[in-house]
Amino acid sequence: KSANKHNLLRMDYLVHDFEQMCLNLKPHSKSILVDMGASLEFHGQSRFEPPIVTLLNSFEKFGFYFDHIYACEIRAFDSKKVFDDLLPEKYFASYHWMNTGVSADKESKLNILRSIVSKFGEDDFIVVKLDIDTSAIEVPLAQQLLED
Repeated sequence: KSANKHNLLRMDYLVHDFEQMCLNLKPHSKSILVDMGASLEFHGQSRFEPPIVTLLNSFEKFGFYFDHIYACEIRAFDSKKVFDDLLPEKYFASYHWMNTGVSADKESKLNILRSIVSKFGEDDFIVVKLDIDTSAIEVPLAQQLLED
């Protein structure tokens, strides 16, 4: 049991090639983070830093600051709580909070890969966090990412 608690919220298993990512950027590149499953509370526990903030901090250590952060979350959240209590103020200018679920239907405007990600160019740097805990939606979206 203690080993499980020790590993709770660890993100050091993520592998990044920050050097190559930097080399691929162009002066006009935009940086975009899409967070599907954007709960800012970890299972209702606000004592932990939100996982997305941990992820953003890891990118910032290497000079990556996102121009746009699109956050989709199906669970109802009071916007005042999101912006007053959970989200650090330094992200306000780039954070787009969408308190709605996403769709895997390629024709739906709630398919964020179609309605938002497709609007950016090949020179743009796009990071997708896909963690919606619904495999019937998550797996087709992951497949669409692999196909693109």
